[in-house]
Amino acid sequence: MELPILSIFLFFISLLWFIIKPYFHSKARKLPPGPTGLPIIGSLLKLGSKPNQSLAELAKIHGPLMTLKLGSVTTIVASSAEIAKEILHKHDETFSARIVPVAVAAQPNPEATLAWVNGDHLWKKKRRFLSTQMFTNQRLDSLQELRHQKAAQLVSHIRQQSQSGAAVDIGRVAFATTLNLISNTVFSIDMVDPEFKKAHEFKELVWTIMEDAGVPNLSDYFPVLKRFDLQGVKRRIEPAYLRLHEIFDQVIEKRLEARAKGVPKTGDFLDVLLDQFEEADVTGFGKEIKPLMVDLFIAGSDTSAITTEWAMAELLRKPQVLNKVREEILKQIGTERPVKESDIDKLPYLQAVVKEAMRLHPAVSLLLPHKAQNDIEVLGYTVPKNTQVLVNAWAIGRDPKSWEKPLEFMPERFIESSVDYKGRDFEFIPFGAGRRICPGLPLAIRMVNLMLASIIQPFSWKLPDGMAPEKLNMEEQFGVSLRKAVPLVAIPIMEEN
Repeated sequence: MELPILSIFLFFISLLWFIIKPYFHSKARKLPPGPTGLPIIGSLLKLGSKPNQSLAELAKIHGPLMTLKLGSVTTIVASSAEIAKEILHKHDETFSARIVPVAVAAQPNPEATLAWVNGDHLWKKKRRFLSTQMFTNQRLDSLQELRHQKAAQLVSHIRQQSQSGAAVDIGRVAFATTLNLISNTVFSIDMVDPEFKKAHEFKELVWTIMEDAGVPNLSDYFPVLKRFDLQGVKRRIEPAYLRLHEIFDQVIEKRLEARAKGVPKTGDFLDVLLDQFEEADVTGFGKEIKPLMVDLFIAGSDTSAITTEWAMAELLRKPQVLNKVREEILKQIGTERPVKESDIDKLPYLQAVVKEAMRLHPAVSLLLPHKAQNDIEVLGYTVPKNTQVLVNAWAIGRDPKSWEKPLEFMPERFIESSVDYKGRDFEFIPFGAGRRICPGLPLAIRMVNLMLASIIQPFSWKLPDGMAPEKLNMEEQFGVSLRKAVPLVAIPIMEEN
């Protein structure tokens, strides 16, 4: 009887040592400052339900380069433009690897994704393929008419709502519009009907993934607990991934059948992918294609819709700013024809509104977690190998050292300013920066600007039930993407020509 008891005792001693070992090792290295934390769990309780805000508050105490112990995981947090530049530019290669959460690893074949794999040769090859086949200016220009059609469908739907006096869920219709745009670019089909009634399932699948993948999960901070899935994250998220793969399977199977029958190619992104795999004589290409599709659909549809919703929310809070945007559109374009992408360059104030919305409400508030591939010194501090590194884009966009009146919505700050979102100005990194910058940036910007201009041009907007602008709920709901906790609902009023 004594042997089993001794074995159990030794097991728990080993487990305890595994958890507290990083605390002893850290004393020999000059880690950045940070909160002391509790035994075993460290600073996990300090994260709360909105880690972007909690980490920003901790940075005010401990500095813009900060160490936290989150369970058994050492985490470095960057909360200023200066530190972000060190991590995402100066030491970009060292920090190009990823920490992959359990929620992301729950999907089929996660090693075939683009967003979550390490920045190795295979990743570079995939990214180069996306950059040259999908997101080049030439290809995006060739698809302008498609985006104009989707914007026209959006305006038509809102016009119908206006005629009946019904309110519009801005995030829902923006999501449906971007979803159709991406599904046409990739598959040459609409995933949502013209009345926007069939987007519900896809939206729920995407939001389940984005929300659960962003929630602090004990399985990520205590690897020995992974098998137990104590918070049920894997249990909730795995069916969503599988359902997405089923949807993509159906589309791919139909395309393969059409190609076998000699049906002419559409030239969309799926055709390009299938051609690549056929030329390489690769079998099992579905395993490689579908994770990439998941990346494209989740990142593309969700983040663009969120940015459009936040921008409209800020405009409805400041009617004078909304009026100024609309006056610019009417002066430059009028109401005789819809807004086109070629018009956006004539609308600097609209572009400033989009930038200001992304500054205050970056769609991804904590950039996807990086990992140090070796010990590295950053501004006199040691960042050990395998450390998780988080860049708080939300905090950086609200840093008073970089921005005047940082909590105010002031699009004017971007007028005649050279600060841009392309990864060169580290005080403004809504798409990230360096080699892991979002490859879909060119498409996202085109679509958000077009959608926002298209729904402002023909309509005046007001909040429902006589709500005062200052009463509009602007609370955030944290996930991989930063959504409005309460969806934005507004009433469109059709203006007479």
